[in-house]
Amino acid sequence: MIDDALGLMRGIRSMPLFWKLWVHALAGVNMVAPLFFWGRPEAGWTLAAFIAGFITGALLVKRQGFTRLLGLMHVFWLPLLAWLWGRVELAPASEHFGIWLRALFLMNALSLLIDAVDVMRYLRGERRKLANV
Repeated sequence: MIDDALGLMRGIRSMPLFWKLWVHALAGVNMVAPLFFWGRPEAGWTLAAFIAGFITGALLVKRQGFTRLLGLMHVFWLPLLAWLWGRVELAPASEHFGIWLRALFLMNALSLLIDAVDVMRYLRGERRKLANV
């Protein structure tokens, strides 16, 4: 499993700078920021969805290589965002927690749109490897 995770990380490191920055920003809001709000259920579920997605991504790289199919690794964000939808408005936008929730929701939603396009492109035949890992 460690080799699979390292393969995923090598693929991310080979991406163009913009996409590397995007992936690091996603990791920040999904993996690092929850640690600052650990007493709240949103933090735990966000971190769990991130870890499940990372494991899925590593397994996808092992089976398919670093391809557009990796968009599937964020499928765990769908139920997370559905659940967060009703919780965002309960957290004041003027507080750190509320700011994080809104940033998390917007960034993950945008990422899911990008992922949907990537997976559709894969299913339509764009199956070349984006990185050799």
